[in-house]
Amino acid sequence: MNKRRLLSLTLAALACTCLAAQAQTNDWPKRQPIRLISVFPPGGSVDQVARILGAQLQQQLGQTVIVENRVGASGSIGTHAMLTAPADGYTYAVVFDTHGVNPSLIPNLPYDSKKDIAPVILVGTSPMVIATPVASEYKTFADVAAAAKAKKNVSFGTVGSGSLGHLAMALLTRNAGLEMTHVPYKGGGPLMQDAVAGHVPLSVATVFVTKPHIDSKRLRPLAVTTLKRSTELPDVPTLAESGYQGFDASAWWGVLASAKTPPEIVKRMNEELNRALKVPEIAQRLSGQGINVIGGTPEAARTFIDGQIDVWAQVVKDNNIKAE
Repeated sequence: MNKRRLLSLTLAALACTCLAAQAQTNDWPKRQPIRLISVFPPGGSVDQVARILGAQLQQQLGQTVIVENRVGASGSIGTHAMLTAPADGYTYAVVFDTHGVNPSLIPNLPYDSKKDIAPVILVGTSPMVIATPVASEYKTFADVAAAAKAKKNVSFGTVGSGSLGHLAMALLTRNAGLEMTHVPYKGGGPLMQDAVAGHVPLSVATVFVTKPHIDSKRLRPLAVTTLKRSTELPDVPTLAESGYQGFDASAWWGVLASAKTPPEIVKRMNEELNRALKVPEIAQRLSGQGINVIGGTPEAARTFIDGQIDVWAQVVKDNNIKAE
């Protein structure tokens, strides 16, 4: 076969491949149901976000949207399941802030969190709440700080070692010169159970997890971890207001795709998700979970998520934090 003939066949093959890829992009999402992999169990905030968005997307797209829970290893098992599925725009992962921490804490993570993943959208952020049992001696976070400085063995519980709550408190205590002991739990349920019972003096968890126990007058909120107050807890001061200027640690939720997904499909999915987030009922339901809806472009989501990976990697290194 001469070189000219070989070149012609190669170009023809490339053209066919391009046409096939274009056809796949053009008929999205008609070919098959869309999967949203919730990387945490049913009942939690990630699962709720996935189901709220999934129902709205199904209505918008006229295509079945299936929410599938693939849990474990701080969300990395579900993210890996998304990455091992065909990168055809029909499988996405709905993740929590642990996605930004996992690269620093999980040895031999089976994917590169920056190179292998295409962020689709940042759904929203939420403060974490530092709370204490109502019978506690702590009336404000200043009381906590005073006890910690006096080395009174102040302890705080979070949803687990290496969780964002753990890292946020490590950052706070290091910068403020406070001595506190971390008590890790295996999720928000066990943490809240012990917090309400008074077995742990401080809890650090999202508004979603903590607010029901504040509303029932069993926990007293002392501070939130974001620069701005929570709309769900408008009377609770921020740590910045409590004397820790500039402190900001947000929980967040996002939707991810494989980096191999056609960019046109990522863009279209982003547009559909932004449209969903602007539906008043959807925005209200997410707000009811304590989530400040963000939305925006895939590029904005990447900038935010990559920034989270970098910030918390430094905290992990500085504090020699290990996963459970």
